[in-house]
Amino acid sequence: MTDLAQFIFSGLTTGAVYALAALGFTLIYNSSGVINFAQGDFLMLSAMITSALLMHQVPYGLAILMGVAITVLVGILLYRFAIKPAGDADVVSLIIITIGASIFIQGVVQVVLGKNQQVLPAFTGETPIEILGALVLPQAVWVIGAAAAIVAVVAGFFKYTLTGKATLAVAANKLAASAVGIPTKRILQLSFGLSAFLGAVAGSVSSPITTTVYDIGLMLGMKGFVAATLGGLGSGLGAVFGGLVVGLLEALVAGYVSSAYKDAVPFVLIVLILLVRPHGMFGRKSTERV
Repeated sequence: MTDLAQFIFSGLTTGAVYALAALGFTLIYNSSGVINFAQGDFLMLSAMITSALLMHQVPYGLAILMGVAITVLVGILLYRFAIKPAGDADVVSLIIITIGASIFIQGVVQVVLGKNQQVLPAFTGETPIEILGALVLPQAVWVIGAAAAIVAVVAGFFKYTLTGKATLAVAANKLAASAVGIPTKRILQLSFGLSAFLGAVAGSVSSPITTTVYDIGLMLGMKGFVAATLGGLGSGLGAVFGGLVVGLLEALVAGYVSSAYKDAVPFVLIVLILLVRPHGMFGRKSTERV
């Protein structure tokens, strides 16, 4: 029973990170129809920037804020200089653009910030806390708490603010939203910035546990995409659900089977999802005339 509790807390910790990555995928997909395969690099970028700033004696809190801010700026630039100029390009072309952006970000980080693996200091020490018989690192509590807070803030943003409601309107019907005066291009830019923010926060709080390196974003992005697909691409609730499920399954497989199979879990899941329930757990069935 103690082992099970340990695996569950471990799964919830990684699942919270996947949930934020999946939510980033969902935000961009809803507003623009683009599947942004550079999403995982946002998690890596903020942590790598923070680590580099710490090496230059920048205070930890300020380093994290700067890392998140620069990552958000990169997300906005990705829209302005890669997605926006593509206009009404087909979905495959836009996916290729985001993959190219991912490779570009990794290359720049590799050259400017280095290839070495980096570990950020824990926010509040490394003495484990006992919860239900499981030993949990304080940083894991930070990860789960930050994810819960961010999800709540995002939900409130869409429900109670005019900008959030405008974003939902663009997601529902871009042409109709534009017709009633909603600045769709600004909303799309905001969506990319917000998704970069989600990735940046996830990367900053999880790196003290998971470490970071220039090419880790590829795997994180793929797991976030699987989580978003599992929950139903386009569903915010589904993104959170999918992230937690992927994290829990990884932890249980690593604990009861072998850690060698842990990274195979998302790829087995994506195959099962496409075969059994292509629209995801919370997604809606839809038909499209071609």
